[in-house]
Amino acid sequence: MAYTQDDIDALKAAIATGARRVKFGSGPDSREVEYRSRAEMIATLDDLVKEVSPSAALPRVSYVRHSRD
Repeated sequence: MAYTQDDIDALKAAIATGARRVKFGSGPDSREVEYRSRAEMIATLDDLVKEVSPSAALPRVSYVRHSRD
């Protein structure tokens, strides 16, 4: 199944409000998904973004720690 920007927007809205259940699409092609955790939702969001717009994938963040011992 091909995902759309509307699917991404629905998942982002659910994450922002703390909901775990998301309805994608409308009409006979609609589907509802209940996620187990916020982490699962964010991982799914990352996958959707990569599929819809590969060049706009969510950036990964790394932290470097330095000390002078």
